Amino acid sequence: MEYNQTIHHENTFDYFVQWHLTERCNLACTHCYQEGKKVAEMTLPEIKSTVKNIADTIRQWSDLYEIPFSTSMNITGGEPFLRKDLFKILQEICRHNFDISILTNGTLIEKEKARMLADLPVKGVQVSLEGPEAIHEAIRGRYSFSSAVRGIERLRDAGIKITINVTLSDMNTDYCEDMVALATDLGVSRLGFSRLVPSGRGLALLTRMLAKERLKKVYETIFSLKTPGLEIVTGDPIASQLSEEMPENTDSSFPEGGCAAGVSGLTLLPDGTITPCRRIGIPVGNILRDSLRDLWVTSNVLNALRDKKAYKGKCGTCKRWSICRGCRAIAYAYSLSQGRNDFLEEDPQCFVE
Repeated sequence: MEYNQTIHHENTFDYFVQWHLTERCNLACTHCYQEGKKVAEMTLPEIKSTVKNIADTIRQWSDLYEIPFSTSMNITGGEPFLRKDLFKILQEICRHNFDISILTNGTLIEKEKARMLADLPVKGVQVSLEGPEAIHEAIRGRYSFSSAVRGIERLRDAGIKITINVTLSDMNTDYCEDMVALATDLGVSRLGFSRLVPSGRGLALLTRMLAKERLKKVYETIFSLKTPGLEIVTGDPIASQLSEEMPENTDSSFPEGGCAAGVSGLTLLPDGTITPCRRIGIPVGNILRDSLRDLWVTSNVLNALRDKKAYKGKCGTCKRWSICRGCRAIAYAYSLSQGRNDFLEEDPQCFVE
């Protein structure tokens, strides 16, 4: 799951970078969007230069448009804790005043690492759990559940805000209430849900994607599970359609929320490649040789993601396009699975009429 980002016109513009420091991982999850390929990784000096480059670019935007920016970096992998220089990287990001969130499988978090994260400090850590132990290990591998739970407990004891994230497919949707109970027992503050993206190894689970009618019922169930002290969240733009706080007038051709791809953030891959989203594997440049400021304005891919007229099917005519646009990664992955190659097709799981 990628943390949901929203544009706040009145005050600040939320802008985030999701940075995959490595493709290496100690697990081989069946639903992973990665394919296990070796990818070159940026060196620490290159990473430091890149952090400064991004910070300078955002500062220039803020001065040019006279809009304050709320900036953050989601640090992930692969498994980010496999980078031996991870804490040097995090310190550099903190030095440039980015909020930091870490996305991890949780299995490599030791007590000392949890304490160091708290000292930085990081804004939060997201740990993936796919269901009760048997379900989780059927997806993520033997012994991965107990290791992840230990990691969560160490983060909790260090005082770090934790989000448990569940990737929804027909393998685990019957266990949503169990996950609420587990999250409560572990003392975490947030429980998040996202959808399976059928790409990478996850392509083999194409038939395990939820039918749109079932997805709607699952989200209705999830949002009805109110538990004191536990915030239930999702970055899924489709789920926002069920929100009680849905604005009355949403028929706009200007992106105001929803899918962040090309609108309020971008993704960096380990070798510096820039994509709209990790699960949309379309390169738009490379941070080591291209100007982020120029790419953000001139990229045909990014501009298409912001243009309602470019969208296909029901997404192109939807009155809620500005606050949703579907999940572009799922739309793209599904189109590829059907022999097409179009990141602007409609979201195949959209349940809105």
